[in-house]
Order: sequence, then structure tokens, then C-alpha cells
Amino acid sequence: MLEDYLPGLFAGLWMTLKLAALALLFAMLLGLMGAAFRLAKNRPLALLAELYSTMVRGIPDLVWMFILFFGGQMLVNDIALALGLAPLDIDAFIAGALTLGFIFGAYMSETFRGAMLAVPPGQIEAGHAYGMSRLRVFCRIMLPQMVRFALPGFSNNWLVLVKSTALVSVIGLDDMMARADVAKSVTQQPFTVYLCVALLYLAITSISMLALNRLCARYSLGIREAEL
Repeated sequence: MLEDYLPGLFAGLWMTLKLAALALLFAMLLGLMGAAFRLAKNRPLALLAELYSTMVRGIPDLVWMFILFFGGQMLVNDIALALGLAPLDIDAFIAGALTLGFIFGAYMSETFRGAMLAVPPGQIEAGHAYGMSRLRVFCRIMLPQMVRFALPGFSNNWLVLVKSTALVSVIGLDDMMARADVAKSVTQQPFTVYLCVALLYLAITSISMLALNRLCARYSLGIREAEL
């Protein structure tokens, strides 16, 4: 009986992977912005980024999921009614990706901030002294070194994000956990069903760890050779 639901679980796995990838992209954008704001000389921007990081990391992910999805749905509908439009339904996939991106953007901002601070300031000053623009200094000097410093924290954030995609089923997304809940109810084999889901998540995280470890080793190659 369970074999009949395996294709559905794999379809849910594909949905989970797409959700995680889109959420990661949004989290990286927010993380870079948050890190830049934290290090900015503009005090209001720095305080705003600090508030964002502190609030998001201090509230459970599931609570944020409910606040942003249901609260966002109410806000959108109120705006639509005020404009004389029909109520709108927020797509669960987009809402889930944006919510996870919003949550993990705070963690990414801490990772990227630490990576930016790890770049020797003398190299940045040298770039400005040679007449390079801020954008060129960032792309040519800061970014390549940031990648090496940020990869360990980035790897951990990605693994946690993948596991957190399981929370999105509570807002109605037809992901792997939602498919597993259906299979569990029909087959009456909850242990077997959720064991399959656990193994699929383990496969994702294991492959991710192998790829990210190789990437870390590649970016650390020059450093290790210089130390030798």
C-alpha cells in the first residue's frame, strides 16, 4: 500500500527542493542587505538591521510562519477591499518561500556581517587608494574573500533551512510533509511513512554537506598552501 504513495512523496520532495532554493535566494539578498546596513555609518539603517536580526532570531520559525502568512493574507485583503478590489489568495508556495527567506535572511545577515569584518581593512583601503569604486572594491576584493569566510556559516544555515521547509505544510503547501500526512492517514503506517520522509531529508542534507565541504576545501586551498 505504501508503494502507491512513493511517487507522491517524490513529487513532494521536488516541491520541497524548489521551495528551499527560492527561499535561499531571498535569504541571501536580505542577508547581504542586512549585513551592509549593520556596518553602515548611517545610524538609523544600522538600528533597523539590528532590530530585524534580533526580532527574527528571537521568535520561533513556526510563529513567524503563522504571523506572516495569515497576517499577510489579512493585510492584502484589507488593502484590496480599500481599493474596491476582490479579496486575493496568496499562493502558498510563494508565501512559504518568502517567509523562510525572511526568517533566514536574519541568520544570513550575521554570517555575511562576520565575513565582511574578517576581510582585512587594509586591502579595502588600498583598493580605494587605487581609485576603485565602492562596487569594484566589493566585487574584486571583498566578495572573493567573503565567500571563504562565510561558507561554514552559510552551510549550516542552508541545512537548517532545508529542514525548516517541513513547517510550510501548516499553511497548505502540497510539499513532502503534506503528502506524507495523506499517506500516513490512508495506510495507517505513520512510522514507515515518516521514516521514508526522514531518509529523504537526510539524503538532501548529506548531498548538500558533501558539496559544501568540497566548496569549503576549494576556497581554503590557497590559504593552506600559504601556511605550509
